[in-house]
Amino acid sequence: MAGIHHNVPEHLHYLKHSGKHSSNGDAHIKKHSVPESIHSRSRSPELIVNEERSWWYLFCIKCRAKESHPSWQPTFWSSTCPYPFCPTYRQFSRLVALVLIGVLSYCTLYAIIGDTAAPGGKVFTLVILSLCAHLGGWLMSLTTQPALIGMLFVGLLFQNVGVVDIDESYSHITKELRNVALVIILIRAGLDLDPHALRRLKFTVLKVGMVPWSVEAVIVGILSHYFLDMPWSWSLLLGFIVSAVSPAVVVPCLFRLRTRGYGVAKGIPTLIIAIAGICDAMSVAIFGIQKSIMFSNDSLTSQVLSGPMSVFGGLAFGILWGTISRFVPEKHDPFMVPLRILLLLVGGMISVFGSDVIGYGGAGPLGCVTAAFMSIYFWSNQGWEIEDNPAATAFEIFWMIFEPILFGVTGTQIKIKELDPEVVSVCVGILVVGTLIRMFGTILIGIGCKLNTREKVFCALALMSKATVQAALGPVTLGMTRNENEEEYAKKVLMVCVLSILLTAPTGAILITLTGPRLLTKTKFPDVPEGWRRSHRPSIRDISIIDEEERSDIEAANIENAISYNEKSGNNP
Repeated sequence: MAGIHHNVPEHLHYLKHSGKHSSNGDAHIKKHSVPESIHSRSRSPELIVNEERSWWYLFCIKCRAKESHPSWQPTFWSSTCPYPFCPTYRQFSRLVALVLIGVLSYCTLYAIIGDTAAPGGKVFTLVILSLCAHLGGWLMSLTTQPALIGMLFVGLLFQNVGVVDIDESYSHITKELRNVALVIILIRAGLDLDPHALRRLKFTVLKVGMVPWSVEAVIVGILSHYFLDMPWSWSLLLGFIVSAVSPAVVVPCLFRLRTRGYGVAKGIPTLIIAIAGICDAMSVAIFGIQKSIMFSNDSLTSQVLSGPMSVFGGLAFGILWGTISRFVPEKHDPFMVPLRILLLLVGGMISVFGSDVIGYGGAGPLGCVTAAFMSIYFWSNQGWEIEDNPAATAFEIFWMIFEPILFGVTGTQIKIKELDPEVVSVCVGILVVGTLIRMFGTILIGIGCKLNTREKVFCALALMSKATVQAALGPVTLGMTRNENEEEYAKKVLMVCVLSILLTAPTGAILITLTGPRLLTKTKFPDVPEGWRRSHRPSIRDISIIDEEERSDIEAANIENAISYNEKSGNNP
């Protein structure tokens, strides 16, 4: 082991300057794994080998994320709590801080609202459900599956085994929580749209994205009308919900492919993000318009005009709010970052909640996405990066809070004992047919685009996953029904939405992960200019098509982390 550690600096130098040495035949230098580097040198090689082969060691390595920067820790920490069997001091202190914040926040809430937050109360039940959903999502993420699947399963399990009982008395609370989650989803979708890339890829986005999206919506609507005995208004409503794409499933899979050295040329990651964001915005906007017409008591003329007015009003509000964000606050204001984030958040809130109040539900979601898109357009011109900026980071944190709430509550809406197996099988068949037609349509529509066949297949696979919009919109109509027939239709809408998440999210994640190395061009991280400090927040746009030795950059980072841990531990060879 001493020899291994002696060669670590030499190996690190080789990895950092591989472009200079690869042509000179230096491939004989041995590469070393992270476990060889971070384990204490005071233990015997036999013990270390046994530990490294144990399932417990592999599980701990999977659970403990590598630190991007060296952290301070007490002198006793490395010997008392060895990595990776125990968390680093940074991870431990972060967990303690979060626990303290959560406990004290709950105590404050209990002091304010009383018995509603007491054990057995509605707020307490939702808090427990959200915490358990977060834990279930974390466990699911260890399998490389989307965390939202675990969150949905926790809600489904807790409701059907009697741990919680989220009934109609919770409808007012859950409705508002879904709307807040929807605002965060739409703002993140708008912030992820790259204006410059959209200008370059606008025709490809329309062809590869919007045409298959509309085809799937119509196909699902037609099949639902004839096989689920739903009126055209309800079946088309369902079709546009189901046709939305989930970036929450696609983006993490692309991150994992990128860290393994695989990327996509020709701007495919940006293309997929753009298609997902625009499809989500259109699905939510059309859902809002359709919902307003279906449950409106206004005259026929008002209902006909509500669609165009919702589109015009949403676009106008979004452009106005985004333009305001260009000048307010002033770009050199020391409080510029929090003010921009809060303005964007309250603008999205008033857009979604206010449009429902005035009866134009479709305007709110469209205005929310447009405001976020216009804001990031102006902010990027002022120096902010599209993929890594304070607003995107803030709304990523907001989503981490509301994701377990949204999917946990959505899972509780399905009561297995009330399901009809025949109806479930029909719903599955509709989803399979709609998804397959969309995939083939994406490949065919891609003819003429600057994508080869493998890249078209990858786009088709990446755009099949569904999750966030379905979870946010699926239960909405349950609280708006006026008779038993409408309640039955609303339950079918919810069932199809939940099944679409359960079927397409894990399947899409698996297919993207397995087919990515076979369909995508092998890539590497671009060189980072000296003196330029990159944020630890990853970006799927940081790719090039330079073929290089696989994993070299990753191994260099791992060895740097290993050296820092050894220096902190204070163990000498």
